[in-house]
Amino acid sequence: MQFETICVVGLGYIGLPTAAAFAGRRKNVIGVDINQHAVDTINRGEIHIVEPELDIAVHAAVKEGNLRATTRPEPADAFLVAVPTPFKKGEEAGAIPTPDLSYIQAAADSIAPVLKKGDLVILESTSPVGATEKMAGWLAQARTDLSFPQQAGEDSDIRIAHCPERVLPGHVMHELIENDRIIGGMTNKCSEAACELYKTFVRGECLLTTARTAEMAKLTENAFRDVNIAFANELSMICDKVDISVWELIRLANRHPRVNILQPGPGVGGHCIAVDPWFIVSETPKEARLISTARKVNDSKPEWVINKVKMAVADFLQANPDKTAKDVTIACYGVSFKADIDDIRESPALKIAKAIKEIVGAAVWVVEPNIKSSHDELDGFEMKDFQAAEEAHIGIILVDHKDFKKERVVKNKIVIDTKGIVKR
Repeated sequence: MQFETICVVGLGYIGLPTAAAFAGRRKNVIGVDINQHAVDTINRGEIHIVEPELDIAVHAAVKEGNLRATTRPEPADAFLVAVPTPFKKGEEAGAIPTPDLSYIQAAADSIAPVLKKGDLVILESTSPVGATEKMAGWLAQARTDLSFPQQAGEDSDIRIAHCPERVLPGHVMHELIENDRIIGGMTNKCSEAACELYKTFVRGECLLTTARTAEMAKLTENAFRDVNIAFANELSMICDKVDISVWELIRLANRHPRVNILQPGPGVGGHCIAVDPWFIVSETPKEARLISTARKVNDSKPEWVINKVKMAVADFLQANPDKTAKDVTIACYGVSFKADIDDIRESPALKIAKAIKEIVGAAVWVVEPNIKSSHDELDGFEMKDFQAAEEAHIGIILVDHKDFKKERVVKNKIVIDTKGIVKR
């Protein structure tokens, strides 16, 4: 098949790098996003997110005429859907969150009018098992003049596959190209077509499977990581109770040749590890007991940190009886969901900062070197640089940004270090 024009729906942390990767191979790429600001920014050859090397790739692609952004899909040979797949939290206490596929459905509705016989549609969004088939169903409802894999099998007019991304924020441009890629077609011909498309820029191996297995593979990878992080987070709470340094303990335990305990933190964030395991639990709640427990452990860690802050405030006020909680200043070092990026989706650090401001009533300062411009989620916080934040009474290390790991001394009167990086 010839894939000369590619339409990427969703120009976020995955869609834009993917669009740039195709454009870098001289393909005609149409990027689609409902965010007009993102569209305008990209068309200027600039980017609206933080990701190393992406700015250079986008600037070159736009300048050479291989990439342009718009708010509506246009005819193409292949369509890649890379939109968010959040979850809906149940109204009842303890209810299992369920996947929200409304963004995928909206994307399907938007590309349906421009589909033609021979086109390929790929769902890249991390999704619960069966989401690709649902997308195919939505497309079939909108285009009864075309046949789809669930109707015509190998002879379908439209090829459909699920190809999840497997990249690390901060290394996306490298890993998009070098990592192996899972290709899950609804039929063998769907898999082969998607493999041919990705071979445009992927140097890693393309691993062909079914759409359902591809969906489950991505969920499994992130559930595995979530379980391991939960062990480290639970261990940190145990160590705190019995007065042991969890950082030293892990360092010593990891000297065992078959032990590799991860590092604990304030919780788990991002649009993958904090979300994907729930997709498994929601479909198989009775069977996914360990996965469900790990999610609950990691979701409970921010509350544990908040309680540590409450105790620190109480200690400070006891030592300073002339002051009240409103007189206390607290510096939160980092609010992104992981180090050295600007992504705050599902960030436990941001959740903690907001809770401290609301519950404790203290003045909360935020030190976040990766967020340069104004952000709606940070309204109400005072943004400080590292040096200015030293004046805060209490400092909370929530993210291990490289800027915080340098030879610096945190000089706040009380320090709560959830990442084990403070040099006192």
